[in-house]
Amino acid sequence: MTIKDEKEDLERLVSRSARSRSQIVLGLLSVLMLLSATVSAQISVGGDTKLDYASPKQYELGPITVSGTKYLDKKVLILLSGLSVGEKIQVPGEAITEAIHKLWDQGLFSDIEITATKIVDDKIFLDIRLQERPRLSKYALKGVKKGDANDIRESISLIKGKVVTDNLIVTSENIMKDHFIDKGFLNVEVETVMVEDTTLPNNVVLTFNIKKKKKVKIGKIIFRGNEEVKTGKLKRAMKETKQRQWWRVWKTSKFLDFEYETDKKAVIAKYNQMGYRDARIISDTIYPNRDGSINIEMNFEEGRKYYFRNISWAGNTKYSADVLDKILGIKKGDVYDQARLDANLMMNPNGRDVSSLYLDDGYLFFNVEPVEVLVVNDSIDLEMRIREGKQATINKVTVVGNSKTNDHVILRELRTKPGQLFSREDIIRSQRQLSQLGYFNAETLGVEPKPNPVDGTVDIVYTVEEKPSDQIELSGGWGAGRIVGTLGVTFNNFSLRNVVKKGAWRPLPAGDGQRLSIRAQSNGLYFQSYNFSFMEPWLGGNKPNALSISAYHSVQSNGIQKGQENRQAIRITGVSLGLGTRMKWPDDYFLMQHEISYQNYILDNYQLIPGFNDGTSNTVSYTLSISRNSIGDPIFPTYGSVISGSVELTPPFSAFTGIDYSTATSSEKYKLIEYHKWKFDAKWYISLAKNLVIQTKMQFGFLGLYNKQLGISPFERFYVGGDGLSGFGLDGREIVALRGYDNNSLSASYGGTIFTKYSAELRYRISPNPQATVYVLAFAEAGDSWLTFNEFKPFQLKKSAGVGVRIFLPMFGLLGLDYGWRFDDVPGRPDMAPGQFHFSIGQQF
Repeated sequence: MTIKDEKEDLERLVSRSARSRSQIVLGLLSVLMLLSATVSAQISVGGDTKLDYASPKQYELGPITVSGTKYLDKKVLILLSGLSVGEKIQVPGEAITEAIHKLWDQGLFSDIEITATKIVDDKIFLDIRLQERPRLSKYALKGVKKGDANDIRESISLIKGKVVTDNLIVTSENIMKDHFIDKGFLNVEVETVMVEDTTLPNNVVLTFNIKKKKKVKIGKIIFRGNEEVKTGKLKRAMKETKQRQWWRVWKTSKFLDFEYETDKKAVIAKYNQMGYRDARIISDTIYPNRDGSINIEMNFEEGRKYYFRNISWAGNTKYSADVLDKILGIKKGDVYDQARLDANLMMNPNGRDVSSLYLDDGYLFFNVEPVEVLVVNDSIDLEMRIREGKQATINKVTVVGNSKTNDHVILRELRTKPGQLFSREDIIRSQRQLSQLGYFNAETLGVEPKPNPVDGTVDIVYTVEEKPSDQIELSGGWGAGRIVGTLGVTFNNFSLRNVVKKGAWRPLPAGDGQRLSIRAQSNGLYFQSYNFSFMEPWLGGNKPNALSISAYHSVQSNGIQKGQENRQAIRITGVSLGLGTRMKWPDDYFLMQHEISYQNYILDNYQLIPGFNDGTSNTVSYTLSISRNSIGDPIFPTYGSVISGSVELTPPFSAFTGIDYSTATSSEKYKLIEYHKWKFDAKWYISLAKNLVIQTKMQFGFLGLYNKQLGISPFERFYVGGDGLSGFGLDGREIVALRGYDNNSLSASYGGTIFTKYSAELRYRISPNPQATVYVLAFAEAGDSWLTFNEFKPFQLKKSAGVGVRIFLPMFGLLGLDYGWRFDDVPGRPDMAPGQFHFSIGQQF
């Protein structure tokens, strides 16, 4: 194969020019047909009528007839031709030629002929003979999947009754080819079959037979002329265009033209980043291989490597050159990196930049322009020319797109207030706050500053897109040796004030940002639990003080009906009242929560711990928790952290009850429960690449006592292992998940008083769609629990690893399926499987 042949094959594979050529040929054919029709019109004469073509003669038009057409109005056709009875024309002449042009332009005919049927004295009688083009009755796409067919139908303009022309067919074929070429099927073929529709006169049925063939893979990517930059670096810079490798899983080696063009720019950007600012691609070629793949070859001219030398500032009055140099972070002798320079001047995603310094202080009209003032050999001197402008004050703040959520719910979360100085940081934080609400699509949140340089003000418009935020919980899991099902509804954007308002029930009053949750769990006779909670995030409407109220009741038994012999049961009833406030120090990511709660436990022949089977226990506790949440998207966080610490305290009842606990019965000892409970939880999120995030997490919990004679509380203990079935109350226990192990298998029979857990998850988001966010993960975790501090060994833990998938559906919350492999044996559990599945709904491990 010659180089010329290879280039011709390449054009056949990746160029759209062939299609353009076919359209040109079609156009030429149309012109030839028109010329043919024109010539025939000038010489076609009916009967014995004779015309002298060498000597055109003027005639008066007599009555004009139309033949050959069945479905069009003949009077309208004569009118469209421009010819009229009584008109004087030259024959042969321009009038008849022009008439054919006008009729041809209608696109309705495949052949046009004008003949003189007779000539009487100076009057000529003409007949316009037409052959109508067929019209489209219907069409079909064969050889493609339903999804592709639907996409193609949206792109092509084929409707019933449309006149079928060669151009229409070619255009439709090209659209179909483009659809599959954009997916890597460079050798796609489309064949059109036109068949007469026998049920409708002058109608045809089009069938497009599409042969996708195989995707064109990239065999090799070859670089030539890259002496200073290694081939591996250039290949890694091409994010989408990858050569075929057996180990490549996440990114296939298909060739897409638009991605290839983007990756060529990325390769040059890599050169520029390394100081080669004059680097360019001299030529690139793509040629086929015998196995159907293609090779890509690029030839580079690298040029000289440059370095920054002297950097000066001009026009800066607000900040000194020293301050700006520090923010810019570029020193004399650094490699000349245009991308680094641009990022440190404007909108650096990884930290502060010069523009942020000004924009956060109201200088909305700020502009900086780096100018190369001197180039000496390999060194470049820059002058940063600044136009500071004046500080801009916020005039109006508006929100568009909220069809359900009331304006005041959105506006109270914004950090940009009328009368304040403009601040880019406040805008970024406002967008995060809106994302955290969970009412809007985080991918489409938008903000548009509208500056008015005349008066130095700016209007800010936030654009939101509502998404379903209410949830139905249908979770299932394994607890206490039985399957437990949960049914619950959570209304995350409830409006209590509109409960009695007529017309507000659509289907429920909504829009005020309140949270209402009703939940029930059961596995039949053995366990039932009912929960109710309500939260007002802005108590009083002026400050972010969150009021929460909850009530719950649960019953666990051995399945024997109440009143019958040998029944064993425990009943728990509780209420709580909480008040949370957003802190300003150390920063306003912190939240402080106060909660007072009461719990009542009734034991009926139910052994909670040895010797405690019957009686009533009561708990009154106060909980203080401090948390800091700096993540963005709550469904798939890509940055930030969530850190929380809490302490729950009961009064030291044993100090003033006067009971001798060394001789007291269990019912007497545990009538008033006392303890102090400490917990710490921290999660960090780091973005490794687009849609690829690592989450690291650590947890710690400790249940302490006041009185050694009384001992540890029988309630509120920790149970580690399994899927961590959320909310399965039993005896007020706290369940900690550790995948790969049986539920509660890493704790003593009566729970532990101290636990620790460490985990790491590598997450990859497959779909960012807010209606169905999907990501896969791989995890490794370790943890354990202990009964006393003497047994505590925080680094001798039970370990596991595995993989899983998460799907977030607005109506159901987060659905998860994991498979975990345990790495350690558990004493007393010789039959535990080495690996097991864990299914969850609304559960984060």
